[in-house]
Amino acid sequence: MGTILLPKKFTSKYPHKFSKGKQRFLSGQRILPAPISGKESLADLIDSSFLAYNAARLQEACHLFTGKMLGADVTVGMSLAGALTPAGVGAAAVLPLIKAGFVDWIVATGANLYHDLHHAMNLPLFRGSPFVRDPELRAVGVVRIYDILLDYNDVLMQTDHILRQILLQPEFQHEMGTAELHYLLGQYCAEFERQTGRRDVSILAAAYRAGVPCFCSSPGDSTIGMNVAGLEFRNNKLRVNPSIDVNESTAIVLDAKLKKRRTGVVLVGGGSPKNFTLQTEPQIQEVLRIPEAGHDFFIQFTDARPDTGGLSGATPHEAVSWGKVDPTQLPDAIVCYLDSTVALPLLTHYALARHRPRKLKRLYDHLPALLAQEAKEYWKRNKRL
Repeated sequence: MGTILLPKKFTSKYPHKFSKGKQRFLSGQRILPAPISGKESLADLIDSSFLAYNAARLQEACHLFTGKMLGADVTVGMSLAGALTPAGVGAAAVLPLIKAGFVDWIVATGANLYHDLHHAMNLPLFRGSPFVRDPELRAVGVVRIYDILLDYNDVLMQTDHILRQILLQPEFQHEMGTAELHYLLGQYCAEFERQTGRRDVSILAAAYRAGVPCFCSSPGDSTIGMNVAGLEFRNNKLRVNPSIDVNESTAIVLDAKLKKRRTGVVLVGGGSPKNFTLQTEPQIQEVLRIPEAGHDFFIQFTDARPDTGGLSGATPHEAVSWGKVDPTQLPDAIVCYLDSTVALPLLTHYALARHRPRKLKRLYDHLPALLAQEAKEYWKRNKRL
C-alpha cells in the first residue's frame, strides 16, 4: 500500500479555521463521539453520543430540564397523555419525579389515573403480544392495551367495584374539581400500598403524599368518570366541576408569575392534557386580562406531526401566537419526536443522576389561597364585562 500524507492542517489538534461568515454556523460541538464501551452511565451516554436528530433533541431536553427548569424559582407542570400507567411508566418514571420535587402539578388523561389504581390495589397487568387474536381474548375474558394484557373480571371489574365503594364515602359527597377528587383517591391508594406492603407503585399515592395536584382535563372520558356518572343513579352527591380545574390550574401559574417566578411545562404526548396545561396562560391573558408573555420553558415528547392541524403536533412557535409560550424564550422550547415510553424514562434517569431533589412545593395544600388570590386579581380587572 502506498503512503498518502494528509496536509498538516488535517493532522493538527484544531484542523479547521473558518471565515467569519462560516464560523457562525460551524461553531457547534464536533460530531465525533468516542466508541460506546458499555461501561458508560446512561447520563454520560446521553451527553456524549446523543448528538443529532431526535437523540440530540432528547439531549437538549435533558439539559434544559436539569439546567434551567429545576431551578428553585420554577413551577413545573407535566401533562400525561394516553395510557402510560398500564405500561409501568407511571411507577418507573413519573413517580420518582414527584418524589424528587421535579414535578409540581400534573394534568393527565383519566385512563392514566384509572389504570394507576390497578397498581395501588395490587391487581396485575402482564406483558403480552400485539398480535394475539382479539376475539379469542374477548371470549376468555382478557383485555388488551396493545401488548399489555389484563384480566377483565379480576382486574377491571374488581377495580371498578372497589372504586365505587370509595366514591360512596362521606368525603366525596359534594361538588369538587378533579384535583380534590384525585387527592382523595390518592389517600386510599396510599392506604392500599400500606396494606399490600408495596410502596411506590401508584402515582396517585405519591402525588397525595407530596401534595402535587393531579387534574384531569376530560373527567368524563375514563372509567373513573363512568363510575361517577353511574353512581348518580344511587343519588350519590359527588359532582365534578371542570370550571374548578380551570381556575385552580390557572391560579398555580398566576401565583408564580405574580411573584416574578418562572414556569415550565413537560408535555408527555399531546391531546387534551397538553392543551389544558398550556391554556393556563391564555386564561390569564384573555379572561383575567392580566398582561403576561407565556410559559418560560417548554419540553414536549410527541409522535404527532404539526401539518395535520392537531393540537398534539402543534409546535411551541405556534403556541407563541396564542400567548402560551413566551416568544423570548423559544430557545428554551424543545420538541422531541420520540415515543413517550422511551423518552420519559430517559429524562427521569438523567434528571435524577444530574440534579439533587428540590424542596416540595406542595401546591395542593395552597390551592384555596391561590384561588382567592386569582379571584382578587380577576375582580381588579373585570369590574365591567
